[in-house]
Amino acid sequence: MEANPRRVEQQLRNFQRALDAYNNTEPFARFLTKFFKENKQMGSSDRRMISRLCYNIFRLGRSLQDLPTVDRLVIAEFLCETQSAVVECYKPDWISNISASIAEKIFFLDTQGYDVRNRLFPFASRLSPTIDTEQFVLSHLIQPDLFIRVPNNNKVVVERELVEHGVAFAPVFGNAYRLENGSKLQNIKKIEGLYEVQDLSSQQSLEGLSLTPGEKWWDACAASGGKSLLLLDRCPLIDLLVSDIRRSVLRNLDERFDKAKIKTNYRKKVLDLTQDIDHLMNGETFDAILVDAPCSGSGTWGRTPEMLSQFDEERIQTFASLQRQIVDTVVRYLKPQGILVYITCSVFEAENEQLVRYLEDKHALVVEEGGIIKGYNRKSDSMFAVRLRKPTHIYRE
Repeated sequence: MEANPRRVEQQLRNFQRALDAYNNTEPFARFLTKFFKENKQMGSSDRRMISRLCYNIFRLGRSLQDLPTVDRLVIAEFLCETQSAVVECYKPDWISNISASIAEKIFFLDTQGYDVRNRLFPFASRLSPTIDTEQFVLSHLIQPDLFIRVPNNNKVVVERELVEHGVAFAPVFGNAYRLENGSKLQNIKKIEGLYEVQDLSSQQSLEGLSLTPGEKWWDACAASGGKSLLLLDRCPLIDLLVSDIRRSVLRNLDERFDKAKIKTNYRKKVLDLTQDIDHLMNGETFDAILVDAPCSGSGTWGRTPEMLSQFDEERIQTFASLQRQIVDTVVRYLKPQGILVYITCSVFEAENEQLVRYLEDKHALVVEEGGIIKGYNRKSDSMFAVRLRKPTHIYRE
């Protein structure tokens, strides 16, 4: 269908309104929800297009920031889409190349005098060494898929309802399913509580663990409980403590566990792991501790591409320092021969491999397996997960 210039201009005005109203103080998805509530005259197609245009321009990171916004948007649409009325209206001679691969389109833009690659991901020098830099950087031009985890007992019902509601899905491995981003699962009431939205790499982060009923586990940075649910799905009879610094997120965890029909007893504590917590731990020690550490989230920026231009590189070291404080605290409560599982959704060496070396050097923990979980080659997040074991000798201060 031929592009309607008047329609395109209206979409661009709406796009600019949203972009101008965003103040970078919250995730863009949260801002958009409020923006659309305040602009109820916008129909569903308008909302979809505003979202698409905004996210696409964010995907350029800090590239070509000296260009006018509309020019940058045309380039972003050309790179991120295979059909675009915006490109058709503003750069009709580019349309013959819009279905090419991203690498080919990058090369084409080079011939037009647009160097996109150089500032697309401004922190490439800080990446973990096992990451394919070129592939990772270009992956930010692709919208990741949606992934869910479905316990075995729920698969028949979930698959049947997805089919009946016309939601395309594909099993990936184990309990993981791939869906198109934007699939409206919340509208399917019969599967409420029967699945968890959880990225593919997150589902893989606890692979290789051997869980035994009665083992004492501590999810030390539990947040809303995604990893705890994964643990309990694999072994419901572990003795689980969950903690977080924020009481509000632990309340959200309760709601999430209740929705998932988790009947297992678990204990909760509000703990600040940068402080002395001995008086709150009652001498308790654990067979295994999970630290899903606060981090830059850089492995998930394909979903939140606004971070490509918002993130301050100095924060990498801030997160690394916080992570060291947290592991210094929790290791004290790990039994000899106990397991520490260290996880981030970061791709930065300072938060990953360097932190593991710190655990080896200061606490004499021994790496058993793990590393980067690559998602950039399969439309999912990238993460880091390592399993370490505490030696039998006494913890040294």
